[in-house]
This record gives sequence, C-alpha cells and structure tokens, in this order.
Amino acid sequence: MIESISDISIDTKFWYKKIREKILVKWKSISLLDRWLFGELLSPLIFAIAAFTVVSLSVGVMFELVRRVVESGLPLQTAIHVLILRLPGFLVISFPMAMLMSTLLAYSRLSANSELKALRSLGVTTNRMIAPGLVLAVLMTGLTFVFNDVVVPQSNRNAEITLKRALGRAVSTEKGDDIIYSKFGRIIGSNSSEDKEGLTQLFYAKEFRKSAMQEVTLLDFSRLGYTQMLKAKSATWNDNDSEWEFLNGKIITLAPNGSTTTAKFDRYLYPLGTGPTRIAELPDDANDMTILEAIKAEKLYSESGNIKESRRMKVRIQEKFTLPIACIVFALIGCSLGSKPNARTSRSQGFGISVILILIYYVLSFSFSSLGVKGTLTPFIAAWSPVAISLFGGSLLLRRASN
Repeated sequence: MIESISDISIDTKFWYKKIREKILVKWKSISLLDRWLFGELLSPLIFAIAAFTVVSLSVGVMFELVRRVVESGLPLQTAIHVLILRLPGFLVISFPMAMLMSTLLAYSRLSANSELKALRSLGVTTNRMIAPGLVLAVLMTGLTFVFNDVVVPQSNRNAEITLKRALGRAVSTEKGDDIIYSKFGRIIGSNSSEDKEGLTQLFYAKEFRKSAMQEVTLLDFSRLGYTQMLKAKSATWNDNDSEWEFLNGKIITLAPNGSTTTAKFDRYLYPLGTGPTRIAELPDDANDMTILEAIKAEKLYSESGNIKESRRMKVRIQEKFTLPIACIVFALIGCSLGSKPNARTSRSQGFGISVILILIYYVLSFSFSSLGVKGTLTPFIAAWSPVAISLFGGSLLLRRASN
C-alpha cells in the first residue's frame, strides 16, 4: 500500500514537472517586450481587484451580515461562510473595473518614467505597446464570463440556502417565495366582435414547497366584464388531467351587474399550464441565473404573453455578454489614457479617475438598459450601445495618444 502511494507521489511530481516545463516554454516563447509589459500590468491588476472587491463586498453584503450577527444571532462562522460564497459575485463586478485601474496605473508609470518614450524612439508604436494590456483584458473577459455564468449563480444560491438555514427558515431545493405568474391572451366578450387581447389570469402563491403551492390566489379576467377570484390553501399540478388541482378553497365571482356569487370546494381543477411551477423553480434575480436559465425564463414569459418581462429577460441575456466585454472596454480606455506622453498618475489619482469613468459607464449602461426593458430600444441595441459608445471613445483617446 505504501509503495503504491509512493508511486502515485512520484507520478504526480513527474507530471507537475512536465506541465511546469511546458508553461515555461510557452512563456519564454513570448517576446521580451510583451513579458516585461505583462509583468508591469499584473501587480496593479492584483491590487485593483483586491481594492474594488473589498469596497464592493463591504457595501454589498458585509454590513448586512454584521447586522444579522448582532441582531439575529447569526453565528460568526456562518457569516464568514456566507461572505466567502458571495465573494465570486463581487469579483465579477471588480474584474472590469480592475482592468481600467491597472492599465491606467501601469502605463502612466511607464510614461512618467520615460520608458514609453524610449520605446517610441526605437520605433515601437503605441498600438504595439498597449497590445499586452488588451491581450490581458481578453483573458480577463473569458474569466469573467466563466465566473458570471458558472460560478456566481451556484455560489449565490448556496449563500442564500446557508443563510436561511442558519436563521431557522425552511429550506428546500425545490422552493420559491411569493410566486407571481401572469398569463396574457384573448379576453372573451359577449360576442366575437368584443373579444380583445389582455391579461387573462394572475396567479399568486405565498410559497412553493415540495411540489405544492401554498396560500394560493388566482384572479381570472378571461371573460369580459366578469372577475373571478379563486382562493385555496394549496395547489398542485395534476399530470393526469394536465390541470392545477386546488384544495380547500372558495370561488368568488363578480358579475357585470355587480352581483356576487361564492362557492366553496374541497377540490377544483383549473387549466393554467405549468407556468407557475417553472417560474418558482427559477431564481428571483436574473443576475443569479445562468444564460440557459435566462433563456428558459424568457421563453416562459413569452409563452405566457408577458411581453414586458420577456423583453426585460432578453436585455439581461445580452448583458450576460456585455459585462465580460467591459474588461476590454475599460482596458482600452485605461491604456489610451495611461500611454499619453508625460502622463503621471499615482495610485490614489488612478483610483479616483477609475471610479469616475466607471460611474459614467454604468450610468450609461443602466440608462440604455431601462430603454430596452421599456421597449424604446431593442434588447440587443440597449445592451450593446454603451459598449459601442465606450469603444468609440477609447479609440479616439488611443488616436490622440498615438500622435
């Protein structure tokens, strides 16, 4: 047994050495100029990621966890665990901002030390000098995309489950709270000429646990002039009848003439489709969804006729791609500003400039996103316009730095 463990250890060391040698060969195949510039960029990049992550984590979740530790008796160990689980979500936000600050600081320092001037005297163009910064931005874009689509959704859900379990709340892998599902379709009038399109059903359940909706309210507007309200203790999807089975409730019908009828029931079948269940299984926040889950949610809203929610989800899907691309956008702006002749930027100045530029970009992004959700712009244009505008601005700055 000992010999086999020894063999495994030797084999592991052998493969580790082979991989290390391959990495060194690849690294040495990169030109000396690029290796030098990469080295100059990595130190401020790590510093910027740490700085922005600490600030955003403190504002976003740390203060809330401290409050729960003091007021709700949340164990400190659990609070630290939740903080670690929430960390990837804030790292994703920090990556693009860190690219701006790191490129701005690195190239400003090289410019202040006349090292970029020396490179220009040797015939190295500004585009060639900032190429390593853009390559690093592409690598960070890929890392941001993987984190945002693979790591963050799962870690945020685990953080929520851990927090609720610690606070003594019911937790289930198949759960949801305050389930709201609206269905749009044809509202039937007294004759076919009065038929119109609109909201036909509005479904609400207080919670979804173990395949059952609890404390359910259903409003039915499918007949013009009539309003029907169905209240039940619980409701489950009946696969055999392909309908919802409401248990222990009553139906209240309000007629156009103002008369009201009420009927109690022990069991009542209603055809609404599986939409409420599928809605309950999705995360409440689109930022906690993977791209596939967001596409599933958009399709669900589209099938139910909820155009506004469908449009909002389309915008969020596009933003799943524009968030990582922001690394390239910010890197281009940072490289262009930092590589200007005689540029001098300290860490404090770089942080301040970065915060201002980031604020401008995200205000622009939120504005266009709202226009996309509202329907003024298509989801694609709403999500990608800030990127296009920023890339255009970065290109102008790069042209000025090259002159």
